[in-house]
Amino acid sequence: MIIITADQIDSRSTPDAVGAVLAELNDRDSPGLLLPADRTAGDEIQMVAASGADALAIILRLTRSRQWSVGCGVGAVREPLAASVRESSGDAFIAARAAVDLAKKRPTRFSLQAASPGPAGGDAEAVIDLLLAIRDRRSAEGWELHDLLEAGLTQAEAAAQLGITPQAASKRKKAAELRGEQAALAPLARLIDGVGRVDNRRGQVGS
Repeated sequence: MIIITADQIDSRSTPDAVGAVLAELNDRDSPGLLLPADRTAGDEIQMVAASGADALAIILRLTRSRQWSVGCGVGAVREPLAASVRESSGDAFIAARAAVDLAKKRPTRFSLQAASPGPAGGDAEAVIDLLLAIRDRRSAEGWELHDLLEAGLTQAEAAAQLGITPQAASKRKKAAELRGEQAALAPLARLIDGVGRVDNRRGQVGS
């Protein structure tokens, strides 16, 4: 199971962002969650992602704002799941707690921890770090194009909406590394899912 715990950065001197983010995450068009995202402490939120792809989408959404330290924990949970995140427990939740604490000390403000030791979690964390570093360097103009393409516009349609030539849009896409990001999403989702499969096998061996 994949648990994400996020803690608002510098919450004592910035407005509480939890309510708005929870409304966004729990919207029916948001990434898939097995349980609704919930506030688990004053400025902390937690959720159970349905898949590696959903977890990655949430990680990218939260880290983009630079308002959150994001921890991803992968491992077993007590099943069946409880009615809410607050009532749920298990190794993945403990791993997510460790991950968010580590994330607060890392440049990307992200960490992924597996409940069972091994290289899979570190491998996934390292590659996600690379993507986050690329996104962190992206200009506002690059993000404008990213968002229009994510909304389903073609590159030509996005260029027209931005009032730039198709050639300028192509240069902006290259500078923003949008093609590379798009190509990396599915492999990264599989890496996260793979951490869970490795962890499950170790749990079965040790049981």
